[in-house]
Amino acid sequence: MKIMTEKLILEKIDNIAKITINNPSANTWDLESLAGLEEIIEHLNQDDEIFSLVITGQGEKFFSAGADLKVFQEGGKDAAMEMSNAFSNAFDSLSKFRGVSIAAINGFAMGGGLECALACDIRVAEEKAVLALPEPKVGLLPCGGGTQVLPRLVGEGWAKRIILTGEQINPDQALRIGLIEEKVEDGKALETALLIATSVANQSPISIAQCKKLIHKARLSNKPYQEELEPFVNLFDTKDQKEGVEAFLDKRKPNWQNA
Repeated sequence: MKIMTEKLILEKIDNIAKITINNPSANTWDLESLAGLEEIIEHLNQDDEIFSLVITGQGEKFFSAGADLKVFQEGGKDAAMEMSNAFSNAFDSLSKFRGVSIAAINGFAMGGGLECALACDIRVAEEKAVLALPEPKVGLLPCGGGTQVLPRLVGEGWAKRIILTGEQINPDQALRIGLIEEKVEDGKALETALLIATSVANQSPISIAQCKKLIHKARLSNKPYQEELEPFVNLFDTKDQKEGVEAFLDKRKPNWQNA
């Protein structure tokens, strides 16, 4: 696959896709890279060999500093509309990646950078990482899901504190409030994220996709116990379900076919 942008580097390692945000110096997002992310996710969703995804930033200082504010300064309201749609579409696609997505936060994750991490299933941050949604400081607001996703993770109080006061969150705080799932030493985020991604290969990718849909659906469901019944029974039509049970009983590693 030829990616439409060099601002995102895609590598495939066994059953893992690795995306590196590559837009020096601060790995900012623009229309090109946001469209590129959407394209990559669409491609990965069609690749039965890919079970998980890790996204990180190029270099040692930035995961991503968010939007390039020069776009707004130069383009005004029309540019704002185009960029907000691009952010929404790209991070919505990332959140709906059928496998497990992991953000390896290797530095500053600000604004759209943090929103990218919020769109992932799991977040790993290094000790030097700084997380914030500072858009109100420049008269804007988070437009990549920040006001909607952050409260689900950390609760309304902490979401308000982060967004409304502009507070920057360090990894210890982030771990305590549930903004990240693991804090690691500097330089270890990618390694840890890849290790987590490797463990995903032990799971049936079809089962993972169904579980993820149900977990997301739980945000709105008022009948939680009923939601799982039909998807559970439907898994019995898959080859992976039969293989998983047989492998368990035979005490061997399953050979997932994603079918």
